[in-house]
Formats: sequence, C-alpha cells, structure tokens
Amino acid sequence: MQVFRGLHHAKLTQAGPSAVTVGNFDGVHRGHQAMLALLKSEAEHRGLVATVLTFEPHPRDFFAAQAGTPERAPARIATLRDKLGELSRCGIDRVVVMPFDARFAGQSPQAFINDVLLGSLDARYVLVGDDFRFGARRAGDYAMLDLAGEASGFDVARMMSYEVHGLRVSSSAVREALASGDMALAARLLGRPYSISGHVVHGRKLGRALGAGAAGDDGFRTLNLRFPHRLAAASGIFVVRVQGLGSETLDGVASLGVRPTVENAGRVLLEVHCLDWPASLGAEGGYGRLVRVELLHKLRDEARYDGLAALTAAIARDVSEARTWLAAAAIGSAALAIGSHAAELRQTTRDRIRGS
Repeated sequence: MQVFRGLHHAKLTQAGPSAVTVGNFDGVHRGHQAMLALLKSEAEHRGLVATVLTFEPHPRDFFAAQAGTPERAPARIATLRDKLGELSRCGIDRVVVMPFDARFAGQSPQAFINDVLLGSLDARYVLVGDDFRFGARRAGDYAMLDLAGEASGFDVARMMSYEVHGLRVSSSAVREALASGDMALAARLLGRPYSISGHVVHGRKLGRALGAGAAGDDGFRTLNLRFPHRLAAASGIFVVRVQGLGSETLDGVASLGVRPTVENAGRVLLEVHCLDWPASLGAEGGYGRLVRVELLHKLRDEARYDGLAALTAAIARDVSEARTWLAAAAIGSAALAIGSHAAELRQTTRDRIRGS
C-alpha cells in the first residue's frame, strides 16, 4: 500500500485514475471495513486504484483547537500507524493523509471536487457514507457531489449505515464502548480486539524497583509505548495480550493513561507488564521493538495512590486478577471448543445414520 502525505506528490496521478472514499476512519471499524470492501471490489471491476483520502489531525481536533476548547476534541481510537495498518489489511492500494489545516478547512465544496477529487486523484468513482459532508462549513453533501459527478463524468455511490445486532456501527459507538470499559462490545464493533501498537521506548524504569523480590528480581518490569494524542478513547488498567516480542503471544496487564501517581506531564502512556517475561530477551531485549498490545478486559480505572508502596500493592492485585481472568477465559475457550467438537461429532453421527 502506498502512503502519501498531502496531494503534492507527482506519483499520485502516475498510477492512473482512482476509486476514492473520503473519511477519518478512526478505528477502521466494521462499518468502515464494509465500505472499504465495496471500494476495493468496484476498483478491481473498473480497473481503478482503490484510494482512501483521510486526515491528520482529525478535523474536530483542528476546530476545537481553533475555538480554544481542545477538550471538545474527540478521544482518539487509533494512532495513525494503526489506522494505516488496518487500511492495508483491507486491501487498499493507496492512502493520502491530508493535513487538515485552515487552508483545507476553508476550501469550498466545488474547489474540493475540482482540485482534490478530479485534479489530484483523477477520481472516476467516489464512495461516501450516508452522513458525508465536505467543504467549508460542511456546505457540500451527497446531492451536490452526485450532480458534480454527472457533470464531470465520475460515478458517485453512497453506503448506508452498517449495523451489528441492531446497533449502528460508528466511531462514536466504539468510543463509547471503550470509555465504558466494555471491551467485548468494542471488539464486536471493530471486528477484532481493540489494540494499540508502537515501538517500546525507555521510561524511568520505576517498575523494576516496584515489588522487586515479590515480583521477581526485576520487579514489575514494563514495556512503555507512547500514545501520541492527548486523549485516548480507552483508559485504565487492562488484561492484555502482547505480540512482537518473539514467536509467542504473551499475556500481561497494562495501564493506559497519564499515570496519576507518577509525574507524566499529562502525556498518555501505555505501560505493559508481561506476566512471564521471555528469558531469551534478556533485561533490555524489548527496547526498540514494534509491538502490538490487545486490550482484552478492563480491570479498573486509573487511580492515584499515596506513595509507591500503595502503588506496588495495587499492581500486585492487578497481576493476580489478570491471571485469574486469563485462567477463566482459557477454561471458557476450552469448554467452547469441546462443545463445538461434540456438536460436530453428533452431526457426523446423524449424517452417517441418514446415509446408511
């Protein structure tokens, strides 16, 4: 998948005409996935380049900052890295990450059609959502885009809302699920467990001192990943699964937030303690690695503690509860597998009886 920052790259038009969809795609949830699958299918059928035009920062981030009310910006579900990774998994050929600034925000709807869709992307097919608006003051809508398509020779299609068990799938619904700690609902809306990826960076190495001896020679060693946005959609203490430290997936417990007991200057940090640290990595083997952390179950909210001793005791309880939850989940998975196998055997027996 090709990724372009802005529209000024000459290679944008060298690949040929495109099938385009436009949106923030925060989380790349199941509604997004259905739209991207349709875009990819139409692109293949028409011989076009499947192209996503997305924005960084999120337009609502920009407008909130402009208004002097940054707290009104939406909590971010995914980092740009994770969004691009999911778009690639959906088979998109090309992503244009458009810097959302005052110049772009002030662009008229007709200028967006002429300069962006036709001039830069050579769009022959444009797919949008049912609530799509564009241009300055959101003046452009589907009807305007459809008329422009008729006049300029590109097809326009609209995809209606996507539902799961009667619930409309949207980034807002995913944010609400994550904010409430309902990780199972978030996974249903996303079509996968909620996860965050990033490179492991050096921290204060405080975890090594916390509980040393009781938690092993290295205490509660953590992998630190920075979340680059001021507000993450999820926060708290979670049971997690870690990929990227070797061939095996590792169980762990993690804190996602601003570390209220330890000074963190308000930056969002994901701190992961692997329950069983691979000996092959050694003490420093995690640094610099690109890891993916799946947040499976929320244990509790972040809390401020009176001193490191109280924090250590809380972490020890979190580790114990994480092990308990993982053990119960493993038993549940095993029972489900046994039940599925038994049902398959019963069906096979019935088929044999019918066939005899």
